[in-house]
This record gives sequence, C-alpha cells and structure tokens, in this order.
Amino acid sequence: MQDILYQKIKHSSTNNFRQLAILIDPDKVDEEGVIRIAELVNHYRVDYIFTGGSLITCDFMSTCIQILKETVHIPVIIFPGNPLQVHAGADAILLLSLISGRNPELLIGNHVIAAPVLKKSGLEILPTGYMLVESGRVTSVVYMSNTTPIPFDKPDIASCTAMAGEMLGLKLIYMDAGSGASIPVSPKMIKRVKASIRIPLIVGGGIRTAIDAAKSWVAGADIVVVGNATESEPSFIAELCKTRDRLNETTHVRYQS
Repeated sequence: MQDILYQKIKHSSTNNFRQLAILIDPDKVDEEGVIRIAELVNHYRVDYIFTGGSLITCDFMSTCIQILKETVHIPVIIFPGNPLQVHAGADAILLLSLISGRNPELLIGNHVIAAPVLKKSGLEILPTGYMLVESGRVTSVVYMSNTTPIPFDKPDIASCTAMAGEMLGLKLIYMDAGSGASIPVSPKMIKRVKASIRIPLIVGGGIRTAIDAAKSWVAGADIVVVGNATESEPSFIAELCKTRDRLNETTHVRYQS
C-alpha cells in the first residue's frame, strides 16, 4: 500500500506534465483486443492503463489484468464499478468516493465491504473523489449509481465539491462525464476545479478526438482518460499520445525560456 504511484502522479502534476490513461472495459474487449491495445500503449508511451466498468457481465477482468501485466510496461490501475472489482494482480486501485452524489453506499458503504480484501491485496490505494458531470445523456454510471450528476453548466458546484473532497483528505479528484457521454466535461468547469484544488485532477468521458483531449489538458486536467473511442479505433491512441507530447514540449520550452 505504498504511495509510489501516487507520488509519480503528483510529481507529474506539479511539474505540468500532461498524462494519458487508456480505460479498458473488460466487457468490451477480448484477448486479441487487449493485446492490440497493449502493443500501441507500449509503442506510444501511454502513462497508465485503467481497467474496470460500471457493470461487469463476463468473467474476463482477471484475464484482462493478467494479459496487461505480462505485456505493458506501465501501471495497471483498477477503476472499479463495485466492490467485487478487486484484483491483486494490478498495481493500484482508485478507491472512489462518489462525492457528487448523496448515495451513502458509494460514499462509504462499499468501502467498508471492500476494506478487508483491499488491505490484504497489496494494491496501492488511491483515495479518489469521484464527480459525475452531466453529459447530455443517462450514462451507465449515472444509472448504476442512482445519483444526479453535477449540471454541465455549474462549474461553481463542481469547484466546491472538489474543494470539499480535498479537505476530506482525498488524494485525487476524478471528473467523469461517463462512458458513452454525448459531451465531455467543459473546459470552463475543468479550469475552475483545477484552480480550486492542489491535488491532481483526472478528467474522462465523452472524449472522442485529440482536440477534445487537448482542450481538457489545456484547461487543467493532469490525466485525461479515454476509453470507448480507443475500443472502436485503437490507433486513436497514437494521435492522443502525439497531442500530449506536443503540449508537454510546448509547455516546458516556454517555462525554460
């Protein structure tokens, strides 16, 4: 349960290095698909792999993590949809507290159930304030969590929610429009939240183009998470990584001059 991975995320955030996470939903890929994504992840130097889903209906998560650990050279982080999505073979797990909602099970109830298993797992625990943001449609995570997302045009609510999460001791904030979102989290909301906290900010959901990702990074996202778009077109990973690298190069040339 050391915080080696968290320190890496924190260091990159402090030094203004944009980072990219590819989300793999075990329900939406097979072994061949995971291997294909893993090859691209290695080649283009993705920063992290997230794996998990709102509803796992097959028995592929364990195999998925095993394949990833055998093939990728970067941290594999579980992005759990429920307390059953714990696997000791990964490197870390996002311990999500759904601070945008008022469902007690997702604020503390599920954490109590999972705690003994997590403690024995050896996984690095990443306490994360999870914030659902309205995305133009009812996503799986909104339905499964039985909560109301933060309105798309209310950055003040998002900002105060993120501040509260940081004050509670959470180490990361994750703003998510949800899998299959019609629209991503707005740059205005990202910028407001980033200005209100000192811990790293993760943003995902509805990012379908490199331009979408660039807008999120420029607005203040430390880690951008992309899932659905890479499942349908794995080569999209190359475009995302090149965009990330251009932004990092431009930022650090400016800081050094």
